[in-house]
Amino acid sequence: MFTLLSHTDGSGSHLNLFSNKQPPKKKRKSRTAFTNHQIFELEKRFLYQKYLSPADRDEVAQTLGLSNAQVITWFQNRRAKLKRDMEELKKDVTSHKLLSDHSAFIKTMTQMGLLKHKPGEAFDLKKLTG
Repeated sequence: MFTLLSHTDGSGSHLNLFSNKQPPKKKRKSRTAFTNHQIFELEKRFLYQKYLSPADRDEVAQTLGLSNAQVITWFQNRRAKLKRDMEELKKDVTSHKLLSDHSAFIKTMTQMGLLKHKPGEAFDLKKLTG
């Protein structure tokens, strides 16, 4: 970021467009270290309630000794984690289905005599494809 500075040095006024001075940065709040009990209770609540009403949020915050902002942030982060986990699971299911389809295809080709395969031997795709 550049700051405009005006200087008067006897020869007139000019602007310095390339000052190295940065505006002071706001200090970030330190990361909250939740206790095991707080995490357990938050996870338990999340199992049946992905979104909290303001009244529920107040109750959870007060019960666990947290601020409303901490509860809001925890639930936002937990929903994001759930979404990532579900996307990863979908990828795993798709990969498994592709591998199963491929294995079934290889088995069928072998049974039809179109592929030679010794029992207990792993398939070498390089041999199969040329």
